[in-house]
Amino acid sequence: MGSYEAVKVRLDPTPRQERLMASHAGAARFAYNAGLAHVKEALDNGEPVDWSHYSLRRWWNENKDELAVNKTTGEVWWSQNSKESYSGGLRSLAQGLSNWSKSRKGQRKGKRVGFPRFKSKNTVMRFAYSTGFTAPTAGDPYGLKLPRIGRVHCMENVYDRVNGARLVRITVSRRAGNWCASLTVEREPTAPATAPKLGAVGVDLGVKNLATLSDSTVIPSPRALSAKLRALRKAQRALSRKVKGSARREKAKGRVARLYARVADVRADVINKATTMIAENYSVVCIEDLNVAGMAKNRHLARSLSDAALGEFRRQLEYKTARTGAVLRVVDRWFASSKTCSNCGVAKAKLPLSERTFNCNDCGLSIDRDLNAAINIEVAGSAPEMLNSRGEDVRRAGLVSGSADLGEARTKQSPTGDVRLGADLGNEVMRPRIN
Repeated sequence: MGSYEAVKVRLDPTPRQERLMASHAGAARFAYNAGLAHVKEALDNGEPVDWSHYSLRRWWNENKDELAVNKTTGEVWWSQNSKESYSGGLRSLAQGLSNWSKSRKGQRKGKRVGFPRFKSKNTVMRFAYSTGFTAPTAGDPYGLKLPRIGRVHCMENVYDRVNGARLVRITVSRRAGNWCASLTVEREPTAPATAPKLGAVGVDLGVKNLATLSDSTVIPSPRALSAKLRALRKAQRALSRKVKGSARREKAKGRVARLYARVADVRADVINKATTMIAENYSVVCIEDLNVAGMAKNRHLARSLSDAALGEFRRQLEYKTARTGAVLRVVDRWFASSKTCSNCGVAKAKLPLSERTFNCNDCGLSIDRDLNAAINIEVAGSAPEMLNSRGEDVRRAGLVSGSADLGEARTKQSPTGDVRLGADLGNEVMRPRIN
């Protein structure tokens, strides 16, 4: 069995195709809301209801002639759109209800999932195809054939992007005025064309610099949101002054959406290029298991941390290292990488964020704090599980500099009482098997 990947391409539809796409997105939303109303009514009346995708589709097929009717003319309009748009909306509803039920029973990890809500016209337009589409061909590498819409021109060579993989699903969405298609493909596992040439590297993620590598490579943070913050404030103030429902309000809303899309695109571009470079060049990549959600609770750093998207950086490293054959090692989050000297191994009691240079009081080392942390992460990630960065026991008795004990030398005390400085594989589940 191969691995699933997503190939996202920008579409260049004609005005007629844009109207058809908007109609399909509206049909998916209508089917979702109709199915949700059916489930809510049954639950309110205490009646048993089956909310599986198959049952919701069967209910829709039995009642679509009464539901999808133009209230003014009485015309039944469901046949104007592909059946896949209705099926996709009901599939999303079934998944949302399943997540809510499992979360309520404690069978789903993560935050508590609420009951699904009705979708508004102002949400993102989206619909999907699971059957009926045609895979891109070499004779028309820039074309994508969608049922009931026809051939839609793509802004890039989608045939090369798919590269012979089996096309499983196509999701069409509209963001900031632009239509995109996300193609889910199943790709057979193959050995990497070229193995990473360099050895192990430690990666320290941060706000000032997005990533600092242990070989002194620095990847600056794009600060995408900060760069557009002034323009966003101006555009949002202008939006708040427009009359609801007016054409000028729609224009102002589009201007805000385009600014947010630009922020997201700049951030994604930098992270994609950085993670690709690391995964392709280094055979062992060591990173920290950062508690990003907990760090974002600091109101002074919340915006900067969210702008840096540290969790997305790790997520991309996980699947990209699996593709290239590199090993991703995740160092324990309780390891004091910034406060520990990379030369002598002595840990400082305190190291404020304002101190950008690490000065060791024992051996006299003076080094950039992010580079010092990256070196410690590399050594800890390359060490055996129960050895620290100096090859000694994890408790490091007597190697704390200052007036603090060992527990105070870290940002927080480990819940288990000791720090495991060895690293786990971060991408072992995603690594494909090659026969």
